[in-house]
Amino acid sequence: MPVPFAVASLRDFYAFEQHVKTCRAHRGLDMVPQWYQIPVFYFSNPVALIGDGDPVWAPHGSTALDYELELACVIGTAARDLPADDTAMNCVAGFTVMNDWSARDIQRAEMAVGLGPSKSKDFATSLGPVLVPFDDLRGFYRDGRLHLGMTARVNGKQYSAGAAGSMYWTWPQILAHASRDTELRRGDVIGSGTVGTGCILELTPEAVGGWLKPGDVVELAIERIGTLRNPVVERPV
Repeated sequence: MPVPFAVASLRDFYAFEQHVKTCRAHRGLDMVPQWYQIPVFYFSNPVALIGDGDPVWAPHGSTALDYELELACVIGTAARDLPADDTAMNCVAGFTVMNDWSARDIQRAEMAVGLGPSKSKDFATSLGPVLVPFDDLRGFYRDGRLHLGMTARVNGKQYSAGAAGSMYWTWPQILAHASRDTELRRGDVIGSGTVGTGCILELTPEAVGGWLKPGDVVELAIERIGTLRNPVVERPV
């Protein structure tokens, strides 16, 4: 089904320390001090957005398809140079579930060059199943974070369990950084980045039986928002 709102642009942040630290440790790397200085993000491809129930397939040449369990906010009111406090949230229309699909083999090659990710990410991003108004979630918002449970299941088996409230960077800090010297527009999507345990790369494919394959069904759920479901299929000829 179509994404339930019009998307102007897509920024995806890297806000969960557990995810970043664990994935770097798998590669024998320590955390870089710069990660604690600015909330970094990359631009993804709004043309490749898909909705709840839509099929997804690995991009050309990839055999390492992965999901990423994320929370995303959608901008409702244009804003520029927002402050890093709760007033920044006035520009937010609501929140939804986001799956930042990743081709890990392509990503390794891209990141080795020192630029990206790009083609390892821009083939598909899922959003849905609905956009929940921020006003409906204010009871779960404190300290700049939404305190909601997050889970991922593959073929009905739970792989991931995390907490949206465990973000290192707050939503106001993220919005302030995203809007610095530019304008956030209605329909812009801001992703949180992957919650701790929220992808196969972090869990390791050996621990869960390998990367995603055709026939798998991925369900990402966030408390009070819903479940985003996508089947993995063979790449169309």
